[in-house]
Amino acid sequence: MKHIAILIALLGLLAGCASKQAMNTVDLEPGRLPSPDISLNIPGLGPCTDNPDRTLHLDASQPVHILVHGCFGSSGQFRGLAQVLAFHGQQTACFTYDDRARLAEVADELKQAVSQLSAQSRVPQITVIGHSQGALIARRSMTESSATAPSGRAVDVRLVTISGPFAGIDAARTCGKTWLYPLTLGMVPLSCYLVTGPKWADITYSSLFIREPGALAQQVANYLKIDTNERGTCRREEGGRCAEGDEIFSLAEQRNARIETDTRARRVEVDAGHVEIVGDKRVAPTKLIKILQDEGILRATPPARRYALSLLLARVYQDDSVVAPDALKTRSLH
Repeated sequence: MKHIAILIALLGLLAGCASKQAMNTVDLEPGRLPSPDISLNIPGLGPCTDNPDRTLHLDASQPVHILVHGCFGSSGQFRGLAQVLAFHGQQTACFTYDDRARLAEVADELKQAVSQLSAQSRVPQITVIGHSQGALIARRSMTESSATAPSGRAVDVRLVTISGPFAGIDAARTCGKTWLYPLTLGMVPLSCYLVTGPKWADITYSSLFIREPGALAQQVANYLKIDTNERGTCRREEGGRCAEGDEIFSLAEQRNARIETDTRARRVEVDAGHVEIVGDKRVAPTKLIKILQDEGILRATPPARRYALSLLLARVYQDDSVVAPDALKTRSLH
């Protein structure tokens, strides 16, 4: 039956969405981070590891980068990127959420976490960085409909999204065809719900979440949208052949004129795989590092520290093929 085919297609989507990774409970190395002077317990926010202790230890007067993982992800998935930021003296927090929940509800939880962080500290700037499904959540949390200015004081907010399917996920297209619901006696929405949980209603091309993304809130100073051209990319090779592809979302799935026309938005397109762009245990995110440095999100690496950064990337990501950032190919689009 058709609903079985839908189920199989969605299972394939979720299998490729993000690889399940082993729990990463190793504490972050301090790098060049300022000494913490405050400890916070904010629902959803914690260090970028999978340690059960979710207490944040921060310098309350310094900017904070909040990393938001995609489906099947966790805080520990971004330990490497947090380590790169720490190397440059920039502190992070990771947002963890229920992967099956409605994305709009999760975005509201992220909004509340950002507001609490602002209210309970003196941080002058908060940068929210979301990857894949996390990109959808990150942007929605920063819209007028979801985000409200933190009470008591102003804070500079920046937004970065990476590989976000802002036009809806093609593999879930059938789930968005409402005319099929009565014809299949309700089996289409039931199948979609069984695979993804309540969030299925937010990831289709016809959902309100996709069709009405909302305008960015006034406190968002700028928005960097990184789209990945994933065509032909490979996550893992065996015997000279690709055993696991890294093409999850096409550029068409990532493009959405409703969010790209905002005057604060800047779009950058890069040739990179879906997992490659943020890195995993086999590949360092050198392309992302270059983009973030070019755009002023990540501090520049002093020439005297570049070799040390290469050693860090090789160790943290177990990637001995790390190349110099200036050898990477990206292109900027307005």
